Amino acid sequence: MVAVDGPAGSGKSTFATRLGRLLPAQVVRSDDFPVPWSEGPEGWFAALAEQVLTPLSRGEDGGFRRYDWVRGVYAERVAVPVAPVLVVEGVGTARRSADHLLAYRVWVEAPPEVRWRRVLDRDGAELEPRWREWFAAEDAWFAADATRARADLVVDGTRPF
Repeated sequence: MVAVDGPAGSGKSTFATRLGRLLPAQVVRSDDFPVPWSEGPEGWFAALAEQVLTPLSRGEDGGFRRYDWVRGVYAERVAVPVAPVLVVEGVGTARRSADHLLAYRVWVEAPPEVRWRRVLDRDGAELEPRWREWFAAEDAWFAADATRARADLVVDGTRPF
């Protein structure tokens, strides 16, 4: 399993998509799970572990219901079959507690002003208060987990991949 981690707006999704095409490998994203704003990066990983990582670790297919953020409901089921490589992308995917599952950790970063512009352009200015909370939660999470320091590769998310 390859984890593509880093703060919101850094370019993780773009990098993971390209990596998935190159390997080739399925990409599972944190954005496909409901992530409670108040819980920060911790809030979504249990669902990924239970529905995808645990079955795969037993040699069984995994899967989950994708969360539709626009409608606020669960959508189609996404199958995650056993395969040689799986890419997981999102804030907190390269967490220390998952080290035993990871073959490789990618950290994608970009300056705060770039990240801020990207999330507001993507999600709208009305979410600015939520994003301020989220950025603070990310900072605390990454500092406690030492995620960047444990990365096998650090990628500049402002440069073309």
